[in-house]
Order: sequence, then C-alpha cells, then structure tokens
Amino acid sequence: MSATATAAAPAPQAGFRPPNIPLTTLGLALASFMQVLDLTIANVSLPTISGNLGGSANQATWVITSFAVSNAIALPLTGWLTRHFGERKLFVWATFLFVIASLLCGLANSMGLLVAARALQGFVAGPMYPITQALLISIYPPHKRGQAIALLAMVTVVAPIAGPILGGWITDNYSWEWIFFINVPIGIFASLVVGSQLRGRPEKLEKPKMDYVGLITLVIGVGALQILLDLGNDEDWFRSNLIVILAIVSAIALAVFVIWELTDKDPIVNLRLFRHRNFAAGTAAMVIAYAAFFAVGILVPLWLQRNLGFTAIWAGFATAPIGILPVLLTPFVGRYAHKFDLRWLATFAFIAMSLTSFARSGFNLDVDFNHIAMVQLFQGFGVALFFMPVLQILLSDLQPHEIAAGSGLATFMRTLGGSFAASLTTYAWTERGAVHHAHLTEKLSAYDPNLIETATRMGGGNLQTGAAMLERMISNQAAQIGFNEIFHLLGLIFLAVIVFVWFAKPPFQAKVGAAAAGGH
Repeated sequence: MSATATAAAPAPQAGFRPPNIPLTTLGLALASFMQVLDLTIANVSLPTISGNLGGSANQATWVITSFAVSNAIALPLTGWLTRHFGERKLFVWATFLFVIASLLCGLANSMGLLVAARALQGFVAGPMYPITQALLISIYPPHKRGQAIALLAMVTVVAPIAGPILGGWITDNYSWEWIFFINVPIGIFASLVVGSQLRGRPEKLEKPKMDYVGLITLVIGVGALQILLDLGNDEDWFRSNLIVILAIVSAIALAVFVIWELTDKDPIVNLRLFRHRNFAAGTAAMVIAYAAFFAVGILVPLWLQRNLGFTAIWAGFATAPIGILPVLLTPFVGRYAHKFDLRWLATFAFIAMSLTSFARSGFNLDVDFNHIAMVQLFQGFGVALFFMPVLQILLSDLQPHEIAAGSGLATFMRTLGGSFAASLTTYAWTERGAVHHAHLTEKLSAYDPNLIETATRMGGGNLQTGAAMLERMISNQAAQIGFNEIFHLLGLIFLAVIVFVWFAKPPFQAKVGAAAAGGH
C-alpha cells in the first residue's frame, strides 16, 4: 500500500502531541527497558532462587521458560488487543499489571508460585514493546521519528546486556527478590506519566470478534514450540518422547493457525501484513540477524566461563563493551540516518558484525581480556547501525492502523528467532566439541609409553592426576575448535542477511512518516 493510499485514511491520533514529549519519551523508554531487562535479569540468579525456594535446577529453569512461553504467545496478539482497547489504555494497563506480576514474583514463597507469577509477567509484557514503538512513532513529528526508533533500538541492545550484570550484583549484595521489586517504582512511574501525558489522545476503537480457533492454535503451537526449544538440550532432543510429542503438536497447531489466519475475515493475528514488501524483507533481515546476534550473546559468556575460567561478573565485564558504541552513536544515527539510504547503513552494520564473528573464529585459549573486550566494542558499531535502520525499513510501508500489529508480529518473530538461536547454538557447540574431542583422541592409546610418561610428568609424578589434566586440556581444545567453527558460520550468516535488506524498496523515511501520522 502506498503512502498516497494511506493518506486517504488518516489515523485518528494524527497531529496529537503530548504536553511534554521528553517526559512521555522517558516513561515509554523506562517501561520498555524494564520489560526487556526482565528477559535476562533472572538468569544468573537461578541457583540462588532454587536454593532459597527448595527447588531443583530443572525446576528453576521454568522461571525463564514460563516467561518466554507466555511472552511469545502474547506478542502476536498485540494488534487485536490494540483494536479492542486502544494503544494508550493497553500500554497503561499492561505496565501496571507488569508491576503487579513483578511484586508477586518477589513475594513468591515457593517455586510453583514464582513460575506462575513469571508466566503472568511474560504475558502482560508481550504488548509493551510493540505499543511503545507505535506510540513513539505517533507522538514525534516526521523528521524526528528516526530518533525515536533509534532510542528504542538502544534499549533493545543495552537492556539484555545489563540484565545479567545487574541481576548478579543485586543477588550478591541484597537478595534475589529485589531483581523483581525494582520494577515496581519504575513501572508505576511509567504508567502514570504515559497515562497522564497521552490523556485525550483520540483513538479509533473497534469490537473485533474473538477468533477462538486462531487463539487456541496459537497458544498450543507457540507454547509447545517454545517449551521444545527451552527443554531440547536437556532432553537430548528427538531422542526424547516428550520432544517428539511437542514437535508434532506444535507443527500441527501452527499449520492450522497459519491456514486459518490467512483465510479468516477477522484474524486475531494479521499474517497478511507480509504482503507489504518492506515489512516482509525487513522482518526476515531482523529475525535472522537478531538470531545470529543472540547466538553471539549466548556463546561468548558461556565460553568465557567454561573454557577461560572467568567468573560470571568478569564475563559480564568482558562482554559489556558491546553496549558502549550503541549508547554513544544512537542519537547521531537517529538524527542523521534519514540523509542516507537505510539499506547501506544496515549493510555496514552486518559487515561489521560479520568481521567481529570472523575475528572470534580465530580466538584460542590464550586470548586475553583486552582482546575479547575490543572485539566486543567493535561489534557495538555494527549493533548501533543495525536495529534502527532495519526497524524503520520493516515499518515503512505499513498503514497507520497496522503499525502496532506489525511491530508485535515482527517482535514475536524476532523473539522466536532468539529462542531457536539459544537452543541450536548451545547444542551445536556441544556436538562439535564432542566430534573434535573424538578426533583429537582417536590416535591416543592408554598403552602408549610416551603418553603415559607425559601424563605422569603433567601430574607431578601421579599418573591419574596427569591423565585428568590431559583430558581437561583436550576437552578445552575441542570446545575451542567448535567455538571457532560456529563463529565462522555466524560471520557468513551476517553477510547473507544483507541480501534481504536489499529486497526492500525506498523511500523509507517518507513512508514511515505517512504510516505513523496518517499521511500528514
């Protein structure tokens, strides 16, 4: 649909400006930061939580899984919820309910209650990011919308990085409950500010019918898929009957869901948004690139702790430089990006991220902290140019009433891509490490006198100690080779994503303006 066509049906909120745009922006940004932060803030605290609540390590993982499953289900429902309640009311109530859920998480005195509270927290968090994106676009004049999108992109990058560091610090210095309690004042402030600033913002409400078939198949399909991805590594994938059953259920439910949503007159999730060329191309680029980026964020900290012996905090410090350049460059990217072809900015971003992946593919077990941190820092240059241009491209040809639904659908796809990346990356690293361990040991024999002499010398005269040291050395080298292979593949993936970006067609800035302001 062209910008001219969208002008014929102006959005009801076109031209509305809150009394204080900076204050409104702060409220929206804080809410999004809080919500994205909670995706990762509990990760490092799981051992402490399970110990305090008397749960097992496997039960503790459901603190993460329950949030991820309910969040993934809620995200694509954003469009339907927006039509029914309106963007302002949906944001305020979702943020307020997030506060309530966070309070319940902190007050939980059993693992079951905590998991239930996290499921509620994940569900109400679903619409928060897409609605924030839609509201930011609508309240800014056309020439400043790039800055608004860039601000949200910075939140997307910084919050997951800050989550584990902040979560570890709070857990070590206070108690795990406070990783949830800190949401309470932030959420109350954000909901009050945005609610008061956007009071009087006209919105066209509808009474869409409830698409029960779409809703049920979505819940079953996405829920089963998310649980499959979260438990796959622990259950040894398709060697487990549970994983096989989840895969069959998910495949059938999602197939019915897609067919039904594409043929229903009033679907609960508007998959027809993919008819827009830029939305389809931008979403494909976002999903694949974010999955690769997420894989980097998963693998590097694991490698630092398992193979280089870093503590969780020092692993956080080594990876944190990735957030420096996005924070510094985002204001400039938002201000000046419209002067450039956004496809070129995204291309430079993916080249930078590819180069850093190839650099890591040459790492060895002797690499030092400074080298690791510098590669992370340079990747931040790519990240700074990645999110804002791709977000603007995928939103650029949506109609005014489609922005919230499109943002929710794209965020859902991106989140699912991250889930696939998390599961497949750790699985691939384990498998490749096992393969290379077999290769490295295939010519070693317990009866080789030279090997026995070497192991005895390594153990200070004790053969058993030396043999254990030799085994650890071989395992570390095998894992390192697997790590290098995966990063070589990630470098190629980042380069391949460039193709999707160039399927999009300009103009981008003008169409975003038209879509967000109803053609004005």
